Amino acid sequence: MEIRDKKEGDIVILEPIGRIDTNTSSEFENKIVEVMDSGVTRFVVDLKEIDYISSAGLRVFLMAIKKLKSLGGSFIICSMSDHIKEVFDISGFTPIFTITADQASGLTAA
Repeated sequence: MEIRDKKEGDIVILEPIGRIDTNTSSEFENKIVEVMDSGVTRFVVDLKEIDYISSAGLRVFLMAIKKLKSLGGSFIICSMSDHIKEVFDISGFTPIFTITADQASGLTAA
């Protein structure tokens, strides 16, 4: 998995590419923790190039939202495909997160 990142003001945008599964979730988690350790508390995660997410990947999202909420930060998810949104719906994660249609609205929500 590749993870592109960029900054818009004090918001970090992460763009993972490929799959977030047992093999790649630790890489994704490490990236989030690394960015949080640098003092960033506002994230937009753009999932437009994610084609699969497993329970291990969902765990990383849950860890991030819990930590960021405790810090007064935000963790916005945007650009989900229908089948990734279905995974979030089935797992009961949809109400936990702010999910937006695209990156621009994600930045506004952050």
